[in-house]
Amino acid sequence: MKKETRAIHTSYQRRDAYDALQMPVYHTLAYEFDNADVMADSFCGRSDAPDYSRVLNPTVTYFERRVANLTGAKEVSAFSSGMAAISAMLFSASSAGKNIVSSRHLFGNTYLLLTGTLKRFGVEARLCDLTNPEEVKRCVDKDTCCIFLESVTNPQMEVADVRAISRIAKSQGIPLIADTTIVPFTQFDGREIGLDFQVVSTTKYVSGGATSLGGVIIDYGNFPAISTLIKKDAVFNLGAYMTPHAAYMQTLGLETLKVRYDRQSQSALAIARKLKDVPGVEAVSYPGLEDNKWNAVFRNLYGEAGGAMITFDLPDAESCKRFINALEMVHRATNLFDNRSLAIHPASTIFGPLSPETREEMDISDKTIRLSIGLEAPEDIFSDLSQAIEKATGGVSGE
Repeated sequence: MKKETRAIHTSYQRRDAYDALQMPVYHTLAYEFDNADVMADSFCGRSDAPDYSRVLNPTVTYFERRVANLTGAKEVSAFSSGMAAISAMLFSASSAGKNIVSSRHLFGNTYLLLTGTLKRFGVEARLCDLTNPEEVKRCVDKDTCCIFLESVTNPQMEVADVRAISRIAKSQGIPLIADTTIVPFTQFDGREIGLDFQVVSTTKYVSGGATSLGGVIIDYGNFPAISTLIKKDAVFNLGAYMTPHAAYMQTLGLETLKVRYDRQSQSALAIARKLKDVPGVEAVSYPGLEDNKWNAVFRNLYGEAGGAMITFDLPDAESCKRFINALEMVHRATNLFDNRSLAIHPASTIFGPLSPETREEMDISDKTIRLSIGLEAPEDIFSDLSQAIEKATGGVSGE
């Protein structure tokens, strides 16, 4: 079956008592056992029966099974947010004295996790240009525990060649881990392009229009020791397991994921093309554009649909502020891949707490607006963007 069919047709781990077509929400904490032996088997992992909903819940397990069915993963672990999944992944892959090779082009909290939180536990972050395989090779040594990247960096919109980096990781016997939130796992085969683990903020595309928080680790089974730490250490000891209600909402979201992604990608491409010709817009970055510097790499890895995130540059920070204030339909909000279109000025919001020097090192420009294209008519989205740009810049470029 094709992925859009498998997203709907995944069998329950146990037959539902009432034969419900949709997995019920098991809003319960504890479970009854027939006898002491059955209870011991559950708590010691010798059966798949849930023992306590902080670590195992039927609704969450079913969501994990659906993601595994779509990706071909050996294991999927669901967490309370995307950052919880990233934290669990990197804590499981690293230890004191080790280093993680990554990039300065990362989501703000991921950057702080690598350079702050993990540093306090004795893990070094080696940040390099992941688009330069030779530089990546120079950074990897005997103490490197993994290479970590984002499929499309947010908001720099950089696309590294995953296959080239995978060859480096495999030659050193270390895992390649990617945050693939920006391109849904329904669009590509993570194992085929060389990934060992994927982390995904399911809050985004998967949730079905910003209905719930969540995150997953998709594990292809290439590093069993790390797999054990994720399931037996991170899930049990960090306490960030996904809630049953979130799992229910995100299971529903999986059923319409491909349809929404295709529609949002089509709209984003049409809008990106038009934005390039709007007076006052200095640059547009979208990997689906034919003249985008990352277009060929993106298409080779993730297919033709370019996703729903666009960035564009206005003349200066003040014009960005005026643009945000002038929006009438597009929402002034964070998050990505809501059913509604969203706009944000990353430098003053997501990355605002960081120093100007750090923002400069991360290539966070004061001139950049980030858009998340929703399911509204693309003509209506563009109309609002163009009127706000006109009010912000007077139609005159700052160059």
